Amino acid sequence: MNLQDPDERSVAAAEYVLGTLDAAARTEVERRLPDDAALRADVYAWQDRLLPLAARVPAAEPPAALWPGIAARVAPIARHAPAANDAVWRSRARWRTAALLSMAASIALAAVLVLRPPETQVRYITLLQAPDTQRTGWIVEATTGERILLVPVAPGAALPPDRSLQFWTKPEGAARPTSLGLVQPGARLELPVDRAPGLGEQQLFELTLEPQGGSPTGLPTGPILFVGRSVRL
Repeated sequence: MNLQDPDERSVAAAEYVLGTLDAAARTEVERRLPDDAALRADVYAWQDRLLPLAARVPAAEPPAALWPGIAARVAPIARHAPAANDAVWRSRARWRTAALLSMAASIALAAVLVLRPPETQVRYITLLQAPDTQRTGWIVEATTGERILLVPVAPGAALPPDRSLQFWTKPEGAARPTSLGLVQPGARLELPVDRAPGLGEQQLFELTLEPQGGSPTGLPTGPILFVGRSVRL
């Protein structure tokens, strides 16, 4: 599992959300999540894709007859079963491991192929980073025909009482940035996508420090606190 490779990282994030990673892989993903902004973005994206599916399925009580079968399958191994160091046992264990890994890979592949948004609905992700430190402070997820979601990565620092945090975007080729409104530090912001003048790859998103109530000119006037460009998922 190479989490530096975008494709492998996306599959690992999908399996992490599905719960099909083995213990070692899951531990590695959880260890890297706090400091790996790209991995967090992939996990957030897969959560948004997969978790709503659970709401479409009503809760159901398993049939009572199902439990004895489960108990029989997980019952202790018979006394005359091969020892763990027996060649036959090792062979079976190897095949069981391979089968489990194949099943996990199949589920992840199905998630990629089946749950991908339709071609008419495209999703973009943007990591907003501080220009001086390259620290990721916010993530923008935008979906054509749906919404723009601004999510803080960490709790935001308090603003001076006479300042506001303002959210801007500028598609490639646009003449000027467009304000998407004011943002509370550390708070999520969700907007309809039609608030933006367009949506596409390499679109600029940024947060600037403005006078209280927002820029008086309709254009950014204060320092850029976080900035980034969109990437298509």
